Amino acid sequence: MMSGASAWVRFDLAGREGFGRLDGDRIRVHDGDLFDAPRDTGQDLAIGAVRLLAPTRPSKVLALWNNFGQLAAKLGLSRPEEPLYLIKPPNTYLEPGAPIRRPPGEGKLVFEGELAIVLGRRASRVPVDQALGHVFGYTCANDVTVADIIHKDPSFPQWVRAKGFDTFCPFGPALVTGLDPATLTVRTTLDGQVRQDYPISDMRFSVAELVSMISHDMTLLPGDLILCGTSVGVGSMKPGSWVSVEIDGIGTLINPVEQA
Repeated sequence: MMSGASAWVRFDLAGREGFGRLDGDRIRVHDGDLFDAPRDTGQDLAIGAVRLLAPTRPSKVLALWNNFGQLAAKLGLSRPEEPLYLIKPPNTYLEPGAPIRRPPGEGKLVFEGELAIVLGRRASRVPVDQALGHVFGYTCANDVTVADIIHKDPSFPQWVRAKGFDTFCPFGPALVTGLDPATLTVRTTLDGQVRQDYPISDMRFSVAELVSMISHDMTLLPGDLILCGTSVGVGSMKPGSWVSVEIDGIGTLINPVEQA
């Protein structure tokens, strides 16, 4: 854990949900509202004694397109004037360790390792110089996609459908505060082989710009996620594979792939 950072997790213990702050291999259990003065109960649990859940319950997850310079250069994309994004619906949300289910058909199932911004305060029309005050922390995410669907119908790019199947948005394992996102690196591994290794500093829109500009489109609520987009190395995965998204200071999100 980086100096000054705190990691928070949600968990299931014998059918009861809770949350707490990580302290080594223990969880210091809290109650109340994670985003509004959570209270330490004095109880602690071994992390191995619980099942980790996705670390927040977003009202929405927004996913960026064309936000990294290296991938844009590879694809010949110019810098957009404003963030380009889509919404991933709640049925996509998936906890660490749970299986990504490949839907029936022959479509190419793609992983996209990403940094996710987690909102901690309601944000509506927030100036860029105040935007970071609305960010609680960061987590790892995998923006899963059936790539073939996007342009299946030439009259209408189907981004939401391609990225909106059940289990297509794993995120976690922890929600970490006190990080400088510009210093972070995303590494995506498929079956033990590193497929992505890229710096967040290559983002075209900074965290503050993303929060500010998107909050002028729609109100962001505590717990909402903004997936920052991905860079080079995106690839396909198949049932039987394991995919992991690792960000130093946050942890490693690991999910198997299975056939639905």
